[in-house]
Amino acid sequence: MAEKRKYKKRYCKYCEAKVDFIDYKDASSLKHSLSERYKIMPRRLTGNCKRHQDMVTIAIKRARSAAIIPYTISRKEVVVNPFEIIK
Repeated sequence: MAEKRKYKKRYCKYCEAKVDFIDYKDASSLKHSLSERYKIMPRRLTGNCKRHQDMVTIAIKRARSAAIIPYTISRKEVVVNPFEIIK
């Protein structure tokens, strides 16, 4: 039988900070839930709970439609740190 992998328990940083609402205009707080190519990272990697992950996805989608965060970065463009663009 295969051994179970033991992972470190991840905690929701929004629950620890007791956040009730995630604002889509605050791009610096949303960047922790985005990958290098501006894709939304899953719960198992970020450690967010279901409620806050849903709030994060809605906020990211709203920020994308408001042109605060780009949708994706092409493979041909090489960007050293994509989050410097957000500032």
